[in-house]
Amino acid sequence: MSSNARCLVVGEIAQAHDGSLGFAHAFIDAVANSGADAVKFQTHIAAAESSPAEPWRVKFSYQDATRYDYWKRMEFTPDQWAGLKQHASDRGLLFLSTPFSIEAAELLHRIGVHAWKIASGEVNNHQLFQYILATGQPVWLSTGMSGFREIDSAASRVLSRNVPLTVFQCTSAYPCPPEKVGLNVLREIRERYGCGAGLSDHSGTIYPGLAAAALGLDVLEVHVTLSREMFGPDVPASITTAELRQLVDGIRFIEKMQAHPVDKNQMAAEMEGMRKLFLKSIAVRADLPAGAVLTEAHLTMKKPGTGIAADRLAEIVGRKLARSITAGAFLAESDLEPAAVRAA
Repeated sequence: MSSNARCLVVGEIAQAHDGSLGFAHAFIDAVANSGADAVKFQTHIAAAESSPAEPWRVKFSYQDATRYDYWKRMEFTPDQWAGLKQHASDRGLLFLSTPFSIEAAELLHRIGVHAWKIASGEVNNHQLFQYILATGQPVWLSTGMSGFREIDSAASRVLSRNVPLTVFQCTSAYPCPPEKVGLNVLREIRERYGCGAGLSDHSGTIYPGLAAAALGLDVLEVHVTLSREMFGPDVPASITTAELRQLVDGIRFIEKMQAHPVDKNQMAAEMEGMRKLFLKSIAVRADLPAGAVLTEAHLTMKKPGTGIAADRLAEIVGRKLARSITAGAFLAESDLEPAAVRAA
């Protein structure tokens, strides 16, 4: 991304809605109010992507006996997904949702998504890749559990079809500690694949997003929660919607700074009036008679900088006074004998 480009900021809802359609719609409004550009969900169809044998990564649910039961509870109907897409569009947000099965991708393709986000666990799902690439829509590739050999394979598959690609640096740790965020990978992504670079941040803070924006970033995806007291596995890796507002404002501030390089000479000229207020002029410490030879002990520096500039001290020392001057007065050229008449 060039210094003048605009980073696309995505509020990732994932499972933060906890299966509640009302909460899902509330998140769309909250993300829109934050100033973000897009909202993203995850589309789960339990029977298509999982089985009762799937183990818990972390057993967090009080109401779901199995991970499969949890995915089932996260499902929305096609009409409900269409309603979420319409709500996002009405609020000026791009709509995305990560599919975890071909069936989910088919559902999303019918209602329309801005791009396809391929999750870290789907990088080797060739059937899903094949379906997604056939649509010709942009692909956002997550790399949270992949090394470069696997990323190379996935990226080449996308690029060989001339499909727009953004590769996301992320680390599948929830929350992700700072030493594992991997901002250095963003540059390598651009150089290695010649494509857009994104960051999928799981730190639960706004700091990686701000730092990445300063380095240059095409897309930033952050998990969002309405409150840190909400239920769900994503909360520890999420920022609040109020923090999302701070993050968006910070990124836009950074982008404006990068788009306006400063010419120090021009800036100094524009600050001339301010300089006179803050710089200092040469003044005398005590009453001095005409003919006195000025020493450094006679002189001091005081604001404003409208008289003889402080940096001329060396050339003033040794000059004779043409007339008497009172303590505290600013020295003027008219107070001095001509420079050619100096004390030996």
